Parts: sequence; C-alpha cells; structure tokens
Amino acid sequence: MPSSTRQQSKLVDESVPADLNIPDNYVQHTLKTIKPLPPVTWSNWTTELDYLNVAILTLTPVVGLVGAYFTELRWETCLFAIFYYYVTGLGITAGYHRLWAHRAYNASLPLQYFLAIVGAGAVEGSIKWWSRGHRAHHRYTDTDLDPYNAHRGFFYSHVGWMMIKPRRKPGVADVSDLAKNPVIRWQHKHYIALIFLMGFILPTVVPWLLWGDAQGGYIYAGVLRLCFVHHSTFCVNSLAHWLGETPFDDKHTPRDHLITALATIGEGYHNFHHQFPMDYRNAIKWYQYDPTKWFIWACQKLGLASHLKVFPDNEVRKGQLTMELKKLRETQEKLSWPNDSNDLPVISWESFQEQALKRPLILISGFIHDVGTFVDEHPGGPHLLIKFIGKDATTAFFGGVYDHSNAAHNLLAMKRVGVLHGGAPHGLEDKMIPPSQRLKIARYTELTSPYNSSTAYSDGEGMLG
Repeated sequence: MPSSTRQQSKLVDESVPADLNIPDNYVQHTLKTIKPLPPVTWSNWTTELDYLNVAILTLTPVVGLVGAYFTELRWETCLFAIFYYYVTGLGITAGYHRLWAHRAYNASLPLQYFLAIVGAGAVEGSIKWWSRGHRAHHRYTDTDLDPYNAHRGFFYSHVGWMMIKPRRKPGVADVSDLAKNPVIRWQHKHYIALIFLMGFILPTVVPWLLWGDAQGGYIYAGVLRLCFVHHSTFCVNSLAHWLGETPFDDKHTPRDHLITALATIGEGYHNFHHQFPMDYRNAIKWYQYDPTKWFIWACQKLGLASHLKVFPDNEVRKGQLTMELKKLRETQEKLSWPNDSNDLPVISWESFQEQALKRPLILISGFIHDVGTFVDEHPGGPHLLIKFIGKDATTAFFGGVYDHSNAAHNLLAMKRVGVLHGGAPHGLEDKMIPPSQRLKIARYTELTSPYNSSTAYSDGEGMLG
C-alpha cells in the first residue's frame, strides 16, 4: 500500500471516536479482565524504568545546575528566561490544556500555530499525546485507569508515572477531534525538530544576538527554564491533588490553593477545574492568580480567540453551597440536640400535674421540661420558674412576661422530658421548634420533621424519664 494511502487510512481510523463502542461497565470490566504489569520491586526496577524519560528528568537539571555554576547570570538573560518560561508555559496551559484537551475556547489559526510551536518548547510531548493522557486523567480520576493517579502517592503523580513503564494502559479517551486538526497533525509530524528549535536553539540564539550571551541563554533560558516548566506542569498532577481546599466537591482529590496557582501559571484552582473542566477559567474571582485566563481573555479582545466557555454561575454556586452545607452538617453532628418527640413519653395533663408535685416540671409549647438544674441559674430569678411548676408557661415564655432569646429557646429544648397528650394549641407549631433546628441541615432521608409527625397515644400515664 502506498504511504499516502496508508496515512489516509490511518486518518480515517483516528477520526472514529475511540470510546464509541465501549461497554457500559467499561471501568470495572477493564480493571477486572486486563491484568496490570507486576509491581515494581527492588529485584525488577532496572528493567521497568523508562530510560528516555529518566534521562530527560534527571540529566536536564544536572546540566542546568552544573552549567549555572560556570555561567554568569546576566540580568538581561534572567528577564528573558522568566519571559520565555511564561511563553512556553502558556503553550501548555492555554494551548495543550484549555484549548485542545478541554476545548474551553476557540482559537484562530495564527494563535493555534503559536501555541503549538511554543508548547513544543516545553518538551512535554505532542499535543495529541498530551491531550489523550489528560482526557484519560479527567475521565478516570483517582482510579487505576488514571495515568497519574494521585492515590499512588505524591512522587508517582509528580514524576514517577513517567519514570517507570505504565503498569497498565490508561483508560480509553477520545481524541478523534484532535486527529482532524491540521495544526495538531503538523506539530505531531515535526515535533522532534520543534523541541530542539524551541526548547534549546531559540533561547540560546536570542540572548546571543541581542546581548552576546549564548552560553547564558542556553543554560538559563534553555535548560533551567525547561526544568521549571516541567515541574510547574507536574505540580498540576501532584501538588494540586494534595494541597488546599475542596470548595466545589470532595468526591475526588483535586484541590484549590494559591501556592499551586503560583507554581503552575494559574492552574492551581484545580477543584474548580475538575468540576467544570470546559470552563476557560481556572480561577473565577478577579483577584485570584490565573494568568492563563487573562491571556485567553486578552486574545479574545484582540480577535484571536472566541467562544470562551463559562459554566453557568447558578450551577457553580450550587457546588459551593453543597460543600458549605456539608461542612455545616459536620459541625451540626458534633453538637448535642433535644430528644426526638417520638422518643419522649406521652402523658396526660393530670399525670403531668401529679408528677410536677415531685419535681420541677413546666409545660411550654406542648413539651414538658424538667428545669430542676436551672432554677437557681435562671436570670430572672428562681421565683419565676417556681410559680409555673405544673402549669403551662407558653405565653409567659414567648413574650407575656419576657420574650426569651433564641439561646434560651435552644437551651429549654434540651430539658424536654415528655410530650403532653394533645400537644400544643393550634397556632403554636412554630414555637415547638427551637431556632437552632429551624435551619438544621438534613439529608434527603431526613426531610420529614419529627415535630410535624403525629405521636401515637398509648395509655396517657407514661412516666417521665
């Protein structure tokens, strides 16, 4: 078959979504039926290393540090190295990541070529390879089909997954849309030449031509800059799954933190990103550090980018509210609450008065309260409680004598020892629920309030515990 025909046939195959015919239980089926390679041990580690990646990840910083020892750092080269770090880093964050892996916006052809070229200068693989792995990471986050599964440890998700041969193939992820893109095909075809040109030749030539510092350009803007770009990107896989908070969802490991954002050119608000991956933003507040978002926004203003995707704010706020309620629920479960009305004995009025002769019982809003431990502590004086022993003090408690505070109502509810047969008179239902429980966080199985349920009356003579 002629080479042109083979290439055309390959292109047709790549245009078919890779996940078109996978089974519904793909993840479980794959993990069960496809066995991973044996674990890496002290006896087999020498045969399980990916020596090309090991060389890149270890020799690059060694060459950079040794070279820096023998090379003076000029201020012009320093500024250029920082500038070029951001340029090649944006090739990854704005290009590889948000444009191609997540399709968070549309880019004009000039912008696509620019991002593809400078992205190659980060030496992290072609767009097609990088995006395929990243889409698998999002689809199978924290599972064994995630190529950089955070549950396997910080070192593994940072660099370990590249330094050893994968124990299993990453989960299937569709890149048929990328296979059709001529810019991506062009970059993939010329990738090796581009990494040498953009990774080392350009950062060496520019300082040489402009201020005569070829050696400094190669060491600082080339080699050491590359180390910083590498570990900046790697932190998205490791640090962003380890440091910070989960303000939108805590189902998986991604987290939000300013330090990670500073280390990754704005990719540190990772909890938001994993919840809303198609959003062109990583940070949603104006003051949060996200230069990648600002770059994409600026490109839109210049007519180089369009259709910037933003997840509906209403849905974003739902995620935030869910996590806030979850934290409140955790606090709520650490507190002591009044006994459920269904757990209290139901007694008659006569029995209530009879038992009040032996202990200080007061009726308020249909509940019987034992105020024995509070009589001497009552701010209004013990006489006000004593006069209502064996009586209904509802009117006096709710403003007749003193309109008690929410705190007093909450404390009173903790002293409930029984329910009066017949309950509270009609119209006092709202006074039966202490303020602390009116906004109590309930799971969907708890939405029926015990205070609204009817209590079966047995013999009417139950004893108060």
